[in-house]
Amino acid sequence: MLSFVVFVVAVLLVGGVLFLVASLLLGRGETQPPAELDRSPVELPDDRRVTSDDVRALRIAVTARGYRMAEVDWLLDQFAQTLDERDDEIAALRAELAGRTEQDQPTDPRVVSSEEGESRGA
Repeated sequence: MLSFVVFVVAVLLVGGVLFLVASLLLGRGETQPPAELDRSPVELPDDRRVTSDDVRALRIAVTARGYRMAEVDWLLDQFAQTLDERDDEIAALRAELAGRTEQDQPTDPRVVSSEEGESRGA
């Protein structure tokens, strides 16, 4: 019976020591501090639009538990901003095209019917 108690105490001591060593090596599970606000964690061009080659060339820093969340969040914000700008530009160009198309088409039905009559008679 004494050997069983010694065995249980030894297992508990070894388990406790392993837990302490693992806690010291791996930390307490805290999240990483946020990135500095005055610098971007990854580089994207400021002087021109972001291209697909820029996206392919990006490399996000890898940490012990995956990617740095601050870098990924910043990058997603930049992509969302770029998409919003492009969507706004596309909408403006479509509106301009629709305006030009309306100007090119006659709105008076008599003009349309006389043009059709000329094309039929020719």
